[in-house]
Formats: sequence, structure tokens, C-alpha cells
Amino acid sequence: MTKHVAVLMGGWSAEREVSLVSGNAIVPALAEKGFNVTGIDVDRDVAQTLSGLAPDVVFNALHGRFGEDGTIQGLLEILGIPYTHSGVLASAMAMDKPIAKRLFIDAGIRCPDGGLYSRDEVLAGTVIEPPFVVKPHNEGSSVGVRIVMEGDNRPANDNDWDYGETVLVEPYIPGREIQVAVMGDRALGAVEIRPKGRFYDYQAKYTDGFAEHVMPAPLPKADYEEAGRLALLAHQTLGCRGVSRADLRYDDTGDGPAQFYLLEINTQPGMTPLSLVPEIAAHKGIGFADLCAWMVEDAGCDR
Repeated sequence: MTKHVAVLMGGWSAEREVSLVSGNAIVPALAEKGFNVTGIDVDRDVAQTLSGLAPDVVFNALHGRFGEDGTIQGLLEILGIPYTHSGVLASAMAMDKPIAKRLFIDAGIRCPDGGLYSRDEVLAGTVIEPPFVVKPHNEGSSVGVRIVMEGDNRPANDNDWDYGETVLVEPYIPGREIQVAVMGDRALGAVEIRPKGRFYDYQAKYTDGFAEHVMPAPLPKADYEEAGRLALLAHQTLGCRGVSRADLRYDDTGDGPAQFYLLEINTQPGMTPLSLVPEIAAHKGIGFADLCAWMVEDAGCDR
């Protein structure tokens, strides 16, 4: 029998619009592969909607809070519906950047230093010497991320920080932006991002012309393989499944050997026309529809 797949998209996080773009690309791709597909713009009645629809599988195309922090995953576990991407615990840990960082460091993965500060401390002035990066500790898609260089103004004021009472502050790592896709038990490949602005921010990720993608990433062979190893290790350290994307900095600016720093792992990478996982998969000969179909077949529950 044809599988009935419900594609969850939209929601109410800061990444709602990106999620809608992802979902509206996934729905026709799965239909092309022969699935019976229903797209759902998620609201607070999603449990009732899914209970009435009774799909065989949920394709989770939600981004941001609720969609990738373990919350919707817990609901799907209760409903007993297999779903794509990582489970409850892996999703929650990946979304909480300080917790994920501690686990990565314990696994031998180099990460930037830094720590959590109160919103008031950050608003009051510099908490570490610039250059540094300020980011919410539990958002995705570079939402709220600011880079503060020497001579810049304070990173936030009372009117423009809407991301909670704790703030993650890390030293800025110079070098190059490398992103690696993981699919199941293998690293698919790495792409270098060359943003036109200061860094690979929300606008650069989702607006055509704001960043150059170089695929495959032009790294020495040993370093390219190391990027894949680190991404897969991070994926396995958190217990991720399905598809994930690791965000790395490759610091080749000093006199010594270049070094990788893992910034974070994304358990719900975008599936928009500008998204990196589909681009990396395509370079490996995996078309968008085939990638989506693989994710459906790989779906499951934690229990």
C-alpha cells in the first residue's frame, strides 16, 4: 500500500517562513516518488489534526523552537507515528548549544570557548574581549546571531534582544565556513560558504545572491576527510538519526596547522532551494526527491 506522509511545516517559531518554503518543496517531491502526501501548516491543534489524519509517517519540516527542540518529537512519540530526523533527546540536546558543546568536547571535538551570560550582563557592555559572537543558546538558522569586532557598538540593547534571559557568548573564530551533511551513518560531503556580508547570517542562508557555495569545499584531502569525520562523530555523539548538518569553522589564518572548530549541529537542516544538505546530496548523485524519499523510509520512533 502507498504510504501516507504528513509533512509538518510552518508553526510559530522565528523560522516559520523558512519552514514553509522547505515543506512546500518536500510535498511535491514526495508525491513525485509515489507517496500519498498531506501538507500541514502546524498550529496548536496539531495533535488533534494528526490523530484524525492517521498518517503512516510524519516528515518533520519544522524549524526552530517546538519543531526541532524535542517538543514535536515527543508528541509524535506519544501518538506512535514514525517521523523523520532525530528523536526527542538528540533534538533537545542539539538545540541547547551549551549542552551540546559539553558533549562534543567530551568526545574530543574542538569547539569555541565562551559561556552563558545573563541578558543584563551582555546589555551592560563587553563580557569578553572582541572579536566575539553573541547568539541565543537555543535558536537555529543564525537567528539573533551578532558578531562584535573591535570598535563595534554593544551587541544588543533593551529593544532588540527577544531571545530570553541567557545569552551565549563565544570568541570569534577566523577562517572559513565549512558545512557538512550527514545522512544515516555516513558523511555525504562538505561545502564552503563564502558570505557576501560579515558572516553566514539568516539573510545569507535564505536569500539568493548573498553567499557563494563552493562544492566540494576546496580543502586538502586529509582536511576534507577530517571535516566529514567530525560531522559524523558529532551526529553520533548526540544520538542523531536521519539527516543532520554540522557547521564548522576552518581556521587556516595562523602560521601553524589549520584547525576545525565545531559551532553546532543542525538536526532539522533546511530543505529550501538554497539549502545545503540537498546541494551536497545532489553533488553525490542523490536528487531532491530521492533524498526526501530516503528520509521517509528512514523514519522511526525512539521507543
